Amino acid sequence: MKEKLRNSLKERFDNEIKPKLAKALGFANKFEVPYVTKVVLNMGVGEAAQDNKKLGVAVEELTMIAGQRAVPTKAKKSIAAFKVRTGMEVGARVTLRGDRMYEFLDRLVNIALPRVRDFHGFSAKSFDGHGNYSLGIKEHIIFPEINYDKVDKIRGMDVVICTSSRDDKAALLLLQMLNLPIR
Repeated sequence: MKEKLRNSLKERFDNEIKPKLAKALGFANKFEVPYVTKVVLNMGVGEAAQDNKKLGVAVEELTMIAGQRAVPTKAKKSIAAFKVRTGMEVGARVTLRGDRMYEFLDRLVNIALPRVRDFHGFSAKSFDGHGNYSLGIKEHIIFPEINYDKVDKIRGMDVVICTSSRDDKAALLLLQMLNLPIR
C-alpha cells in the first residue's frame, strides 16, 4: 500500500499530466515536456550562532520532513551585527530527487498546505526566469511528521522546485497540473 501511495504522483505525471502538458505546449516529442528535476528544502537557524544544539534540532526536524538526511549549511561571510563568522553552521538543507521528491510534493500539496490557516495559494511571481519556483513556509509544524509538543521553536523554511523548463510559462503550467496552488 505504501509503495503505491509513494509513487502515485509520479505515475500520475507519467500517465496523465505529461500527455496533457505536451498537447498544451505543442510539443511533438515527449522528451521536450518539462518535468521537476529536484526540490531543495532550506531552513535557516539564526540562533545556531549562539547555541549549536538548536542547529542539531533543526537538522533532525528537516530530516523528518524530507525523509532524507539534512546537512548543515555554513555562513559564506562574516556579519558582526549577528555575531556570525565565515564557516559557522547557520542552517540546514536537503535536496530531494526521484521518488522522494514526488513523495514530498504529494505530501506538501495534499497534507501540509491544507493545514495552513487563511491560505489562498502561492504567488505566480516567484519564478526566477528559468523555470524554477521558490516558496516560503512560515511554520514547519504543518507537516504531520513533526510532533507539535516536542517543538522548541517554530521555524520557517524555503522550498525551491527546480524544473527542466527554460521559461516560467511552461513551468507554471507544469506546477498547476501537479496541483500546486498557484494563483
